[in-house]
Amino acid sequence: MDALAARFSIRLKKPFGKRYALGKGVLSGGRSLVLVKPLTYMNRSGEIIHSLLRYANTSIEDLLVVCDTLDLPPGECRLRRKGSSAGHNGLDSVLRCAGTSNIARLYIGIGHPGPRREVINYVLGVPSKKDRGLIDEALVRAEEGVIDLLDKPMEAVMMHLNEKRRD
Repeated sequence: MDALAARFSIRLKKPFGKRYALGKGVLSGGRSLVLVKPLTYMNRSGEIIHSLLRYANTSIEDLLVVCDTLDLPPGECRLRRKGSSAGHNGLDSVLRCAGTSNIARLYIGIGHPGPRREVINYVLGVPSKKDRGLIDEALVRAEEGVIDLLDKPMEAVMMHLNEKRRD
């Protein structure tokens, strides 16, 4: 969100009494873009959905959730039209609170540490230099994917974004 906000000179602000930061921008061709960063704990991200949709005057069909995932290697991206939370607590909260699994999502791979007991420290820790570089590259591809979604059909963007990286 920060990269998209910077790219389009959109300032993210916390509306009074809301648990998210939001910024609206009008892009070339009159297209609008609303960027949102939840200010809740990750596993309570969904609690903002209904308030956000009302405030932004939009519908669930226009929502794209961007989140990290342990299920992809560092640097890979996956765009999906719908599906389960795949065990991601933040996405699970969003789907539960929205009452539907028909929410587009863009996953950014961070890799998996292996043993389950290491997951919390891994997710909250600092990536290795190599992984950080791969994740940074994926963030750039994800940003481009979000921009592409403004003009292109989701299937076309999925074909491009979901390609496996070649090391």
